[in-house]
Amino acid sequence: MEPINKIESVLTPLDKNNVDTDQIISKEFLKRIERTGFGKYLFYHWRFNADGTKNEEFVLNDPNFADSTILVAHENFGCGSSREHAPWAILDYGFRVVIAPSFADIFHSNCFKNGILPIKLTVAEVDEFLAKGKDQPYCLTVSLEDQTVAGEDGEVYSFDIDPYYKKMLLNGWDEISLTFQYEDKITEYEQKHA
Repeated sequence: MEPINKIESVLTPLDKNNVDTDQIISKEFLKRIERTGFGKYLFYHWRFNADGTKNEEFVLNDPNFADSTILVAHENFGCGSSREHAPWAILDYGFRVVIAPSFADIFHSNCFKNGILPIKLTVAEVDEFLAKGKDQPYCLTVSLEDQTVAGEDGEVYSFDIDPYYKKMLLNGWDEISLTFQYEDKITEYEQKHA
């Protein structure tokens, strides 16, 4: 995983509540066994019409947000099934940060494990960012070290994060990488108990 510390990007405003994992990555695209290649299917049934043409009304098809790495949505983001493909699709598409007032528990945990920073802000704070980013590009600066989200107009909000997950994201570690931090102790234990 790539470390996360400071992310500066135009926000992508996904003005929806209760975005579930089947909307994030629909079941017909879950045939791959790799973690990559799912980005092109992110929000597929919202991004594309039934005939395969782009839905020009959907935010991800707006060129203003083409290189965005910060997704902002409403409450209960990532609800539904516990499929890990949802954060895989989000990351593979290019988002490193997802901001919402609340997340489904398993999705929230899966984000950390896959190198995505999920940030919980209040409904009012999220509504403010969505409103500012809806009509024109609006930049945010996320600092994991400082645990802040700053708008381009100077508005700054703080967020909480478990110290364990903060350390993992700052270092770009997944749980396997974290285990390797104790490789010498593991080797010592195995040698004593061989």
